[in-house]
Amino acid sequence: MSIPSPSPVSERAMSGPRQVGAVPREQIARSRVLVVGDVMLDRYWFGNVDRISPEAPVPVVHVQRQEERLGGAANVARNAVTLGAQAGLLCVVGCDEPGERIVELLGESGVTPYLERDAALPTTIKLRVLARQQQLLRVDFEATPTHEVLLAGLARFDALLPGHDVILMSDYAKGGLTHVTTMISNARAAGKPVLVDPKGDDWERYRGASLITPNRAELREVVGHWKSEDDLRARVAQLRASLEIDALLLTRSEEGMTLFTGAGELHAPALAREVFDVSGAGDTVIATVATMLGAGVPLVDAVVLANRAAGIVVGKLGTATVEYDELFH
Repeated sequence: MSIPSPSPVSERAMSGPRQVGAVPREQIARSRVLVVGDVMLDRYWFGNVDRISPEAPVPVVHVQRQEERLGGAANVARNAVTLGAQAGLLCVVGCDEPGERIVELLGESGVTPYLERDAALPTTIKLRVLARQQQLLRVDFEATPTHEVLLAGLARFDALLPGHDVILMSDYAKGGLTHVTTMISNARAAGKPVLVDPKGDDWERYRGASLITPNRAELREVVGHWKSEDDLRARVAQLRASLEIDALLLTRSEEGMTLFTGAGELHAPALAREVFDVSGAGDTVIATVATMLGAGVPLVDAVVLANRAAGIVVGKLGTATVEYDELFH
């Protein structure tokens, strides 16, 4: 199975304005997405700041409310389910309290968990402290999974391939995608499109992916600074050719997003919101594209819908999701 795309598509046709209507719920409900990657527990402490500490020149936060949400690859899978797709999640978590909390939250989310447990691994936590809707501090707790549990995950991945339409790799550089190159190769051999949300500057490991979705900073880390749109286009074309990647979707924050394929490019301008919190926006974008591809929607239309979803989710605080009715109101 390849990525559904109108073919042939001229560059002129892709770069113009594109209207996409509602995709029927029952069509999305048939979409089966397997998310593989790094999961984490997002913890939020909300409070008030009324004074500066006498111990150091830092604010004292009086915490009044706490929230816990699925983060990383788990948030990606939750986004797919919220839109109405079927989503499985293959990941590694520790045998500790945050790991149990992730299991509990997954049970409430509708995501089908395929968890490898690592007794030596402290589950990744991102703790955010906020006051007046502003983030004051983030504290991270993380470590790398063991080799044995990652090999077990690879074997399970191969067994799960036949039951899914689209494979989504959510890389947060926590070690959960150590075998990503083999996974991509196996998935493509099985006829499955593979979408990758990348991290770091070693993209050789993503060779053969169907679609890769970097933001501007992530792409610059790999291809360097571009001087113009023509320069960007040339650098992306060279990158795609060298890594045998079918398409690249560049998310550009307030500038929207641009899809680069062999058929041309599509630019979707940002849909502005009063509140602009980009936490988890990339998760929503790639989850929406994967969900729509699994439902048989052409890639260019899936990107337009993902851009619409991003415009909604940045108006919400922290890692959030987009409902079907919000996307197609």
